[in-house]
Amino acid sequence: MSYKLLIDNLTNPALLFFVLGIIAVKLKSDLEIPSSTSKFISLYLLFSIGFKGGQELAHSSLSTEIIWIVLFGVFSALIIPIYTFFILKKKLSNENSGAIAAAYGSVSAVTFVTAIAFLEFHKLKADGYMVAVMALMEAPAIIIGVMLIRFFSSEKNHTTKIRSLIFHSFTNGSVLLILGSLLIGFVANDKAAEGIKPFTTDMFKGFLAIFLLDMGITSGKKLDDFFKNGWFTAIFAIVIPLVNGSIVAYSSQFVTDEIGNRFVLAVLAASASYIAVPAAMKIAVPKSNPSIYLPMTLAITFPFNITIGMPIYLSIIW
Repeated sequence: MSYKLLIDNLTNPALLFFVLGIIAVKLKSDLEIPSSTSKFISLYLLFSIGFKGGQELAHSSLSTEIIWIVLFGVFSALIIPIYTFFILKKKLSNENSGAIAAAYGSVSAVTFVTAIAFLEFHKLKADGYMVAVMALMEAPAIIIGVMLIRFFSSEKNHTTKIRSLIFHSFTNGSVLLILGSLLIGFVANDKAAEGIKPFTTDMFKGFLAIFLLDMGITSGKKLDDFFKNGWFTAIFAIVIPLVNGSIVAYSSQFVTDEIGNRFVLAVLAASASYIAVPAAMKIAVPKSNPSIYLPMTLAITFPFNITIGMPIYLSIIW
């Protein structure tokens, strides 16, 4: 089963466009996606996922299972940055360890979008409220990361307040859009929502393919800079997501039996933020070095998850 999942995933058109982007960089091609177009597609994907999630959430009733899934997701986002911080601290500075731990404890909205497409490719689906779970997993890791940096730092003149960190996390553009779209999808009546269904559903996979092409180009450009930081960070960027995703893929059976929901929880635990966390760390921990954690999350962990990680997590569950 896992071998077939891997082959199916590796021949997915969206993933192949990602590989094409990396190849284009290595061939020194002038292929590129204009930044304005890339930003539009990013906004579209977040809007589409959020709106469809809100529509599904509107037809779901609050249950004990949903509460347990939310608590499970938030707990994962709280515990992952703690133990990863102490692993990182053996080789890296206090500030970089906290920033990387926050990135790997937080989640990637783009990886979430790819996971939803992966499920659809295999005729599976996750419940709409998983969008809310993803959004709620974004902020806790950022807060824990900054708290760890503060606690183990010799400097005691930090001025960043936890309240401002929480506010910044939830007003981050990607989080705000997906939460806002979720709310709009939830309150919109079904007849009106049908009018934009072709835009939110039929065009989704095409836009995802172009977006992953752009992600491949971006990842390819960061690979060379990344390996200048040594093999410790490269190994960490593969092993930790695999461990996190595998543990959650197995343990999620205790909160839900739904394959799609368990898979999304595993992918979220394995993913790493390269949007919200860098934005937050730039303000809260300016001494942290984005040239270390950005290539780790974007050039190593993201490609690993969408090529090898996802089939592994699904094979553990399915």
